[in-house]
Amino acid sequence: MIKNDDVSFTSSALKIAPFLHHQTKPSLPFFSQLVQTKLTFLDSLLTRTRFPNSSLLCSASLSLTRPSSPGSDPKSLPILCSASLSLSQSQLRDSTQNDSVVAQQKSGGASGVHGPSRYDEERVLISEVLVRNKDGEELERKDLEAEALAALKACRANSALTVREVQEDVHRVISSGYFCSCMPVAVDTRDGIRLVFQVEPNQEFHGLVCEGASVLPTKFLQDAFRGGYGKVVNIKQLDEVISSINSWYMERGLFGMVSNAEILSGGIIRLQIAEAEVNDISIRFLDRKTGEPTKGKTKPETILRQLTTKKGQVYSMLQGKRDVDTVLTMGIMEDVSFIPQPAEDTGKVDLIMNVVERPNGGFSAGGGISSGTTSGSLPGLIGSFAYSHRNVFGRNQKLNISLERGQIDSIFRINYTDPWIEGDDKRTSRTIMVQNSRTPGNLVHGNQPVNNSLTIGRVAAGIEFNRPLRPKWSGTVGLIFQHAGARDEKGDPKIKDHYNSPLTASGKNHDDMLLAKFESVYTGSGDHGSSMFVFNMEQGLPLWSEWLFFNRVNTRARKGVEIGPALCLLSLSGGHVMGNFSPHEAFAIGGTNSVRGYEEGAVGSGRSYAVGSGEISFPVLGPVEGVFFADYGTDLGSGSTVPGDPAGARLKPGSGYGYGFGIRVDSPLGPLRLEYAFNDRHTKRFHFGVGHRN
Repeated sequence: MIKNDDVSFTSSALKIAPFLHHQTKPSLPFFSQLVQTKLTFLDSLLTRTRFPNSSLLCSASLSLTRPSSPGSDPKSLPILCSASLSLSQSQLRDSTQNDSVVAQQKSGGASGVHGPSRYDEERVLISEVLVRNKDGEELERKDLEAEALAALKACRANSALTVREVQEDVHRVISSGYFCSCMPVAVDTRDGIRLVFQVEPNQEFHGLVCEGASVLPTKFLQDAFRGGYGKVVNIKQLDEVISSINSWYMERGLFGMVSNAEILSGGIIRLQIAEAEVNDISIRFLDRKTGEPTKGKTKPETILRQLTTKKGQVYSMLQGKRDVDTVLTMGIMEDVSFIPQPAEDTGKVDLIMNVVERPNGGFSAGGGISSGTTSGSLPGLIGSFAYSHRNVFGRNQKLNISLERGQIDSIFRINYTDPWIEGDDKRTSRTIMVQNSRTPGNLVHGNQPVNNSLTIGRVAAGIEFNRPLRPKWSGTVGLIFQHAGARDEKGDPKIKDHYNSPLTASGKNHDDMLLAKFESVYTGSGDHGSSMFVFNMEQGLPLWSEWLFFNRVNTRARKGVEIGPALCLLSLSGGHVMGNFSPHEAFAIGGTNSVRGYEEGAVGSGRSYAVGSGEISFPVLGPVEGVFFADYGTDLGSGSTVPGDPAGARLKPGSGYGYGFGIRVDSPLGPLRLEYAFNDRHTKRFHFGVGHRN
């Protein structure tokens, strides 16, 4: 959160608006709230008297009568009676006239109880309408006089007006925003009644002082008020500026708004900002079944360190939502919610995070398909058995022990992951791994004689560190030791295949290597159609002379484009190996996740490779999608540079393409893919897979 240290924020005598509670969108109806200010709304009853050059001003609920002089007709005397009116007389022509005004109602009574409603509708002829300052003199600024005259709708020269119409025009003058008071005064002249609107313009804007804003950028305030310096303050424009400030907070989900605005002497505008700071954050565990508070197994500090919302910050609903999502991605919570509550300290909030824990772990069993096995009675089927614990020691550390076993494949793996190393402020995770695996060797060394299959056995152990680099980017570094070799169907070590191609780089039963690993990953939204980029590099470190020395680079990219209801997905991958590496580590091209229409690894095996793919998928019915695709792959002419040229011995073409169509179905196991493909050698082939293509 950006902190603003450059704006002075303080609190005085034009009260623009009080702080509004219980509003989701800040709104400042200025003119209905200006009754607390210096603005004065005075309405005037305009009535014709028989005394010229006299000014008449009436104020609230006041009835004035003048005794009749001898010989005068009472019916010819004016009546001075209305709400919000008072009487002043600027000039008396003689002492006799001072005692000759009689006020009476046409009904014959002198009471003013019914006067306001009656005289609000009585019309008085106005001969002239002027705008003057509060002292009755001409305004120095003619533009302000023009603004006031333009605001008048009913009050025009030679027009008959009611009190109500004059009141409405007074409000229109005030509503123009340029004046802090407007007082209508009627002056009886020889030519008739002159209506004078005595106005007091607002001050010119010469500075801004603010109070209470800690996150509102200085530049935003400067830009908002830049055009107003040296000009008369317009309350309507000030309202718009305040609304823009409130909108700035709202768009960012921040608990903040303008609570008060004042115009001080000297033309200084003072804004008071109310921002709700976070006073405290606490974790409350709820029972999964009853929803009642309970004791949790997770240490509170393990959850709190995941939050970007901190004490002393202005509370942001958007930031709180991101924090909820972050805690959910830990994988140990079933439900998470933030509950803001008023703190004892006025103007602050306490945040209570309600969490419902998942079961920590247990045993599981399942199955899958290996794309590397294409023969046998049950080709590619794999069964799995695993034990996992998601929250070791209550610190979100994860332990996974798994065993997968197929007709040929098998893998035993132990992973221990600390998703956030204690004391690290960069959110670095650590994974310790031990693995013993056996995979088919037919990707590179296929087409062995019947009952003479090869498997590649690997024993590996290592440690990896992963860290977010920037939004949507992450980096991984690691050190892995690997002991790998080939075995026949009886489990005996082999150093050459059926075509007399070497199976190891060292010429021994096994190759040993210490790999330094670096990987950088970009992920868009995480959806299948979002952008993705992966760069991976492995460097063999020959700390012992027998250990392999090589460099391997591999990269993958994907881009999705929506075309109406359809999704066009383009992907490209490629890689290269330099140095002395095991032949079975060559890049294999062809198969379900490479070039469809070919068996696994049937296009080529090389030091280098490139594979491009294009797909158009479209909804068919419910969870079922249809897809058209085309793939192309090549070893870039590097097949012969692999030790023993296993691709050349098996007459692999080195390049090829495939195309076809298929369907996909969402399932609890992930997307199920059934595809039918044709290749450039006029061969047809079904492909079945689980999950999205790599």
